[in-house]
Amino acid sequence: MKIEFKDGSIKEFKLKVTPLEIAESISSGLANMAVGALFNDEFVSLDYPIREDGKIDILTKRDERSLHILNHSAAHLMAEAITNLYPHAKFGVGPAIEEGFYYDVDFGEDVLREADLEKIEAEMKRLSEVGAEIVRKELSYEEAKKLFTRDEYKLELIEEYKNEIISVHTQNNFTDLCRGGHVSNTKDIKHFKLLSLAGAYWRGDSNNKMLTRIYGTAFWNKKDLDEYLVLLEERKKRDHRKLGRELGIFMLSEYGPGFPFWLPNGMILKRELINYWYKVHDKHDYKYIETPTMLNQELWEISGHWGNYRENMYTSTIDEKEFAIKPMNCPGGMLVYKNDIHSYRDLPLRVGELGHVHRYEASGALTGLFRVRAFTQDDAHLYMRPDQIQSEVIELIKLFDEIYDTFGLKYHIELSTRPENYIGEISAWEVSEKALFEAAKASGKEVKINPGDGAFYGPKLDYKIRDSLNRIWQCGTIQLDMNLPERFELTYIDEKGERVRPVMLHRAIYGSLERFIGILIEHYGGAFPTWLSPLQTKIIPVNLSKHSKYSEKVLEELQAAGIRAEIDLRDEKLGYKIRDAQTSKIPFSIVIGDKEVESNEVTYRRYGDDKQITVKLTEYVNLLKNIIINKE
Repeated sequence: MKIEFKDGSIKEFKLKVTPLEIAESISSGLANMAVGALFNDEFVSLDYPIREDGKIDILTKRDERSLHILNHSAAHLMAEAITNLYPHAKFGVGPAIEEGFYYDVDFGEDVLREADLEKIEAEMKRLSEVGAEIVRKELSYEEAKKLFTRDEYKLELIEEYKNEIISVHTQNNFTDLCRGGHVSNTKDIKHFKLLSLAGAYWRGDSNNKMLTRIYGTAFWNKKDLDEYLVLLEERKKRDHRKLGRELGIFMLSEYGPGFPFWLPNGMILKRELINYWYKVHDKHDYKYIETPTMLNQELWEISGHWGNYRENMYTSTIDEKEFAIKPMNCPGGMLVYKNDIHSYRDLPLRVGELGHVHRYEASGALTGLFRVRAFTQDDAHLYMRPDQIQSEVIELIKLFDEIYDTFGLKYHIELSTRPENYIGEISAWEVSEKALFEAAKASGKEVKINPGDGAFYGPKLDYKIRDSLNRIWQCGTIQLDMNLPERFELTYIDEKGERVRPVMLHRAIYGSLERFIGILIEHYGGAFPTWLSPLQTKIIPVNLSKHSKYSEKVLEELQAAGIRAEIDLRDEKLGYKIRDAQTSKIPFSIVIGDKEVESNEVTYRRYGDDKQITVKLTEYVNLLKNIIINKE
């Protein structure tokens, strides 16, 4: 077999060579430090027998990716501890995730509470201190069914794996169905914490039983674990539901679960984001449309949504015909395109729409602004000739960079490929996937493959943004669609005078305006940059009777310059007002006293800074105008 290493070198090895043997062939030092491997983009244990050519990375604790193997092993350690404490428990799946792990557990008649996590954690620590080798073994389909004969969850998974190699991992008396990879011994799992409980339907299907999902995290050392736990506390403080209420941004009501109400400060945020969106898109030659909220069943049948997305749509009967509230803007955009005759000279045609869409989400999945039932999608549909695909995707990537850089958001890109349920020809999918991948590469972007996660109508480049609290969010997307133009019979006149199909790109940058605002609230901790802040300056007169008149003049000057400001006229002490302005996270607060009135000045302080600066009023106005223009 030929094994390729990270540096591009290739070596030949015997069939069923293990990652540990490969590491030993390089150096004894690497073999001693190795904790697992990444083979053909899959995490494997050091004892995994390799049966095919491929690329390998030997992972040590210095490699951040090794945390995936540690956390997967910690999930099994937790399952072993639960088995010791709750012998009748059955287990669903227990994967490593972005920042830790979880396991879905059926506790039968037992009810697990948050307080019980300490008991499970204590048993995990005992098991870790004793230690046990984690041994991988391959089973036949019949052997696997016999081993898990009383576990309906594992039996269901085994049926799916019946044509693949079925493996289990054993530590002490605990055996779990699992592909791997794992650390070699449970003694390596020392620094971990169980974090929370949640409910999760088996296989994500609400028709199935609700299991108990236990979340946890593990690190190689105590320092990293402690730092992460501090970060979690900071995230709790920044919870957008809490800050959204305190800062007057949005509210939720039992009269409309999943339908957020925007409060005055939230409307300012929303308006600023929309205005910025239009300004940037104007520079990139976009045109804008607005399509109806409700359209009839026939349209959704043509688009494929009725057959593939019906369970997520709200419907109503009008004039004895079935209508649906739009879950997506695309079909309406198709009708707008068909309203005109287009020439190849007109392309690319870039059409944007801030469309209000509705999607049914299970009540248990609703979370503040992150998961709602009604939201504004910053959609755009780009129609082009096939030879324009790469240049248009490259241009889109530049647009994404411009917007995300404004908010200080970093990202990586994933190419989501053809799902199990799809429309169109496989050949069209292959062409589309290749086009997106090559365009991203041409833009100098690294692309991870996310197999099977494309939309039912086409592959997509998904933007996974990372906020200031190191969390990953799915926001932007670029979806290449060769199917809807066919379904809607979209055409343009080519240079030969013949009608041909355009290629279409769907794309969104904010994704959902509601969700993006929720992300920004937590990203900034409610302390928005000045250009985005609902209130940009709080004016605080030292003495209401002596300094209010000049304070009103300052207010007029600021408002005339387009700066959002207000005067604090409450009969409170000066120190209280200054602290309140800081607590409210207002970017600038101005104190007006005798000196400021006499010299036509203001004394200002920026949020989070104790330093006070005195300048002329005109200088302060110009300072803020520049800060706002530069999106600071």
